[in-house]
Amino acid sequence: MRIIAGTARGRRIFSVSKNLPVKPISDRIKQSVFDILRPRITGAMWLDLFAGTGNVSMEALSRGAARVVSVDREPACIKNIHRNLKHLGFEDRARVIRGDILKPLDYLLSYSDNEGYDIIFMGPPYRDQNNKMLAFSEPALKNVAAAKLLAPNGVIALQTHKTEEFAVPEELELYRVEKYGDTLVHFLRYKAG
Repeated sequence: MRIIAGTARGRRIFSVSKNLPVKPISDRIKQSVFDILRPRITGAMWLDLFAGTGNVSMEALSRGAARVVSVDREPACIKNIHRNLKHLGFEDRARVIRGDILKPLDYLLSYSDNEGYDIIFMGPPYRDQNNKMLAFSEPALKNVAAAKLLAPNGVIALQTHKTEEFAVPEELELYRVEKYGDTLVHFLRYKAG
């Protein structure tokens, strides 16, 4: 894995053991998502849920996000994110939290100075260790909405498998979907008015 653009462009980042059910975002999808979000990144307060390797977090910091909060429940992922932050010199602009995104997330608001996050990236796993399909998107979105983690003009980018269906919380609206093979990236924001 490598950083595509920004201050750390071209630098490699560490991954986690192949034994973990962690599938990093592909460079192709990452490039496209960051191109779409480009006008919002500089100075943004960024939340990376299901952070995994920290690939998205590192890219956001490299491209000028003011601060990034990375959350994952797997201890090996947390350790790896810390390792990557130190490797790239981004430790002063990041917070890494071990937490379960499928449980209430109210505690995360304080890490945004209670202002909410300008960009929330969610890349929940598609399958478990036994290759059974998972459906974490809907409960995770509900928890984000319930905790009011999105800033008023913020955006959520949610990566899912193309077959996963989910209901959008009533205060949010889906305004864009991009398809990349068997992956979809959904872009959501608060409803106008």
